[in-house]
Amino acid sequence: MTDQPIKGPASYFPSIEKTYGQPISAWKEKVRARYPAKHMELVAMLKDEHQMGHGHANAIVAHTLAEDGLK
Repeated sequence: MTDQPIKGPASYFPSIEKTYGQPISAWKEKVRARYPAKHMELVAMLKDEHQMGHGHANAIVAHTLAEDGLK
């Protein structure tokens, strides 16, 4: 059995946790606390309030919205 590489937004998660020092679950809580904000509003919040890069913020928001059936 071969391990398949992680694809999509989740492929950013190890780097996000290392760079910003919090588990992905904490970032997802921050996103969910701002519902019903739109995708780009949530990305802007992570960038503005937590100095997160655009790609990392977008990955968290996209994964969280998809997980919650909102995408």
